[in-house]
Amino acid sequence: MKVRRNPLPRRLIDALCYLVIGVFLPIVFIFEIVVVLPAIHEPGGFLHAFTFVMAMFLLFNIKSNMLACMVIDTSVESERSKAPPEGAVERLGWRHCTVCDRLAPPRSWHCKVCDVCILKRDHHCLFTACCIGQHNHRYFMCFTFFLFVGSIYALSYNSYYMWVLNGATYCSWLTAIKLVCPMLMLVVGNFWTNLQLLFYSLNILALLYSIVILIYHMPIVLRGEVCAENGKEHSYNNGLHANLQSVFGKRMHLVWLSPLVKSELPSDGYSWNTESKKNS
Repeated sequence: MKVRRNPLPRRLIDALCYLVIGVFLPIVFIFEIVVVLPAIHEPGGFLHAFTFVMAMFLLFNIKSNMLACMVIDTSVESERSKAPPEGAVERLGWRHCTVCDRLAPPRSWHCKVCDVCILKRDHHCLFTACCIGQHNHRYFMCFTFFLFVGSIYALSYNSYYMWVLNGATYCSWLTAIKLVCPMLMLVVGNFWTNLQLLFYSLNILALLYSIVILIYHMPIVLRGEVCAENGKEHSYNNGLHANLQSVFGKRMHLVWLSPLVKSELPSDGYSWNTESKKNS
């Protein structure tokens, strides 16, 4: 697996979106462990220890899968790229990229931001500041899934902490207005209360982001597609099991434990099993 030469965000919008997850998430996590968790579960007890371990597991998978998305190179590299097959039928799908001035394999597209052709390009992700393609699609889906689970987990604890344990402080119309218009936190209220409201808003934002991404991308994955093929006629739908394997690899039942689990993909990103090949 090759590492990208420059995994850092190249655009301001990418950098800002990355900050929400890449920087603020660890800060919010520290707040949850130091402030929220001891207020709900007695330190040293079973529930406190269990929640801490679960939180560490979720944070590890969110951050490590996100990092894998950013650093793994999924581009069409000139020194490693394969020549198109000689047969006329198999050659279909290969096309000339005018920017790279080379033949690009099927399902690969050029990204203007990454400035390279991406193998099995799905989309350019703002939060990881890179394209999602053949070699990091698995990590993107796992990152989004664990972000969804972690956001629900944190929101449950934060809601209980704020609305039940500290209801006298937060249960007011002013709090509701601040959640709708976060800019008011800069001018109204004390720093500590506004900081907790900011963390709560980020928690909601992360949950909404993960829900939207999962609702949009999961059907595409289940159909064996990438975003550019969504709603179009194609022959890459090889059944649910094969479609999932094309993203998560041959050990797809284990990849949810850790991004360190190796799971070989059935395709090299240059040639694909299609419905027509299966029927021939």
